[in-house]
Amino acid sequence: MQYNSSMMLTYQYKLNPTPQQVVTLEIWGELLRRHYNYALGQRLDWLNRTRSQIDHCSLVSEPIGEIPNKVDYYTQASDLKQTKELFPEYKNIYADCQQQNLMRLDKAWKRWLIPDKNGKRGGRPRFKKRGDICSFTFPRVNSAKAGAHLTGNILKLSKIGEIEVILHRPIPDGFEIKQATILRKADGWYVSFSLEDKTVPAALPIDEIKTATGIDVGLEKFLTTADGQSIEVPQYYRKAQATLARQQRNLARKTKSSKNYQKQANKVAKLHLHVARQRREFHYQVAHWLVKSYDLIVFENLNIKGLARTRLAKSILDVAWGAFLQIMQAVAVKCGKHTRGVDPRGTSINCSGCGERVEKTLAVRVHSCSCGLVIDRDWNSALNLLKHGSVGLPIPGCGGLEVTQPMKQQVSYVNLRCSRYTACS
Repeated sequence: MQYNSSMMLTYQYKLNPTPQQVVTLEIWGELLRRHYNYALGQRLDWLNRTRSQIDHCSLVSEPIGEIPNKVDYYTQASDLKQTKELFPEYKNIYADCQQQNLMRLDKAWKRWLIPDKNGKRGGRPRFKKRGDICSFTFPRVNSAKAGAHLTGNILKLSKIGEIEVILHRPIPDGFEIKQATILRKADGWYVSFSLEDKTVPAALPIDEIKTATGIDVGLEKFLTTADGQSIEVPQYYRKAQATLARQQRNLARKTKSSKNYQKQANKVAKLHLHVARQRREFHYQVAHWLVKSYDLIVFENLNIKGLARTRLAKSILDVAWGAFLQIMQAVAVKCGKHTRGVDPRGTSINCSGCGERVEKTLAVRVHSCSCGLVIDRDWNSALNLLKHGSVGLPIPGCGGLEVTQPMKQQVSYVNLRCSRYTACS
């Protein structure tokens, strides 16, 4: 088997630290938060004091005193030695973790000031409140000068000690651990290992693609394939709404900053974490089912941010189409399969059999054309997506349904029984 370039994966495991180690981890997070805010303040101060129009000086504000030099990652990293002299508590934090903290700020700063290839920029970096920074990274693992070493199920961290790792699944042979990120969630501390996988197969040649499908995502059905198979919407958040509302009412009755308030806030956070994990597991199961069933998957490039501003925002954010499409594309690359995004305009209106435009509102769930084709609306859209995405590819069976088929075509629902941890075959 031919292998493509390596791929970075993330495996996350729960930690079982001692109470003393928990205190140390929390202190590290708080000190790194303060240093992040100080470094961000330096950058904003330099920007405000040196900002002016290109062709004339500012008449509104003028810098007072000496104009500071430009602040970037390298100047702030060189000041770490002075920081440790002024604040000795920073000597207890591993040096690489402090540098990674400044790198995180530098990336956020550049995303704000420098547009990407599409001309878009990120938001302005914000000052972090207490508890906002609850993760830090060891950039090297199991090397000579690394601050983190994993031996069996024991993770040894510099200046913290040995912590038990609950290895619910083994790290595959041949995977190289590049870095380890310690993070806190509502139900405890975790470690995320960034692994380099060099066994990613090369993408399947175009002329060897045998099976292809288009997928139409929706709110009534999570997705519908060009074969007429559909998957129901799980609605994890909708089902948990009553419990969440009750727990949030209890939280509103507590005195802020009290111990009871913190306990109740942790209960609410755990509920949200449970919903997010349910949704992510469902996305992985659907992605693995699709990748195992088809060599080419055509999906629609939706403006999800725009759709999330409508009255259907809660339902759209609950199904999380964007997160699912990202997961599906990553699984496809790992398995050597193909994905392709196409423009969704007209896919729900045009007939997949004859191409005629059939206007209908969102309330109409059946596509009925004068050519005699009567099928589910989402199925018709999936067929159109497959037709658009397979242009120029030697793929059989991409012409849509024929008019000679039965008048009323119904979709069939799929029962997922696969696991996200199952290897690609």
